[in-house]
Amino acid sequence: MTKIKKTDAEWKAQLTEQEYFVLRQKGTDRPGEDGYTKHFEKGTYHCRACDTQLFESGSKYESHCGWPSFDDAIPGTIEMTRDLSHGMIRTEITCAACDGHIGHIFDDGPKDTTGKRYCVNTSSIKFVKTT
Repeated sequence: MTKIKKTDAEWKAQLTEQEYFVLRQKGTDRPGEDGYTKHFEKGTYHCRACDTQLFESGSKYESHCGWPSFDDAIPGTIEMTRDLSHGMIRTEITCAACDGHIGHIFDDGPKDTTGKRYCVNTSSIKFVKTT
């Protein structure tokens, strides 16, 4: 996948303050039911920074964690990195195209599928409905 490189000024001009905080500064949305947490229409979820398709709606499920959750990503679209911030050991997920911070992945997802929970910040994604 070709890497998308932009300056901080270019990202700031393109993204809202919250999107920039999450995608470029590795921030986190507050948990809740806003955004895509309770959203289950048919379509795809794209990186809000570069429009790369990351998740299919069929992989989305209700995890009751306060953030949108998926049990799988579109192959080749997500990179994983060990994250030791905030006194925790986690695996960060980023967009493979622009390195935008998407969220974290955990091993407490649905056992009847992948067993994974891609815990995603609503500010890092946008939904594109299937027509």
